[in-house]
Amino acid sequence: MEFRYLLVEEKPPVCWVRFNRPPVNALNTGMVLEIERLFDELGTKPEITVVILTGQGKAFIAGADIAEMSSFSALAARQFAQQGHRCLDKIAGIEKVVIAAINGFALGGGCELALACDLRIMAEGAKIGQPEVNLGLIPGFGGTQRLARLVGPGIAKEMIFTGEPVDAAEAWRIGLVNRVVKPEELLSVTGEIAERIASRGPAAVRLAKACINHGLDTDLQTGCAFEIEAFGVCFASGEPAEGTRAFLEKRNPDWKKGKE
Repeated sequence: MEFRYLLVEEKPPVCWVRFNRPPVNALNTGMVLEIERLFDELGTKPEITVVILTGQGKAFIAGADIAEMSSFSALAARQFAQQGHRCLDKIAGIEKVVIAAINGFALGGGCELALACDLRIMAEGAKIGQPEVNLGLIPGFGGTQRLARLVGPGIAKEMIFTGEPVDAAEAWRIGLVNRVVKPEELLSVTGEIAERIASRGPAAVRLAKACINHGLDTDLQTGCAFEIEAFGVCFASGEPAEGTRAFLEKRNPDWKKGKE
């Protein structure tokens, strides 16, 4: 895969992706379209089960490209927002676990992209937030929806209405990120988490992600009904037979045996 704004390194079962648009990896239309294309391609690769997103340099993604947005008409702005939603929906919906390793500023579209990931690991000293109101804008890539679902409407409103970012400690306190680590440990810790997830039953992880995502968008009864069906599908995958046998035999499971 060749990209202008992304550095992609596949080390199955993990794929490392670094945003690479100096100096601060600001999102422009080209970068959004590349990220979307990348996730389309990753969706066809069963050997990749976990994707790690991080920023090259001092920022994760410091926001959208303000110079590009300054000339938008209302129609162009709507189209840009549609492209961003389509891209982030593919990150959120892909049948793989996506982890954001937040190494620096994750603002505006960068925060929204991190919100679309399954897990967020943040380095001490990094900042995350939705500062769009400072420009007379609102979040346009799902921030008003995903942030409120993750941290609750009250905290989301405070962050969005004030436009003030939060540091790593506060992000962890409000449940915006899963872990905070030293900057020099960010990639190693994220890689360890990715490998741990990749060692679990692949079909089970995919189905668990689908259940959680589906349940967030529906009522409890419907979500539980979806879980019941997915639990049954687990047994059709063959993984429970291998997993339970490995447990009883006190060995690590070989998930490929479950497909035989």
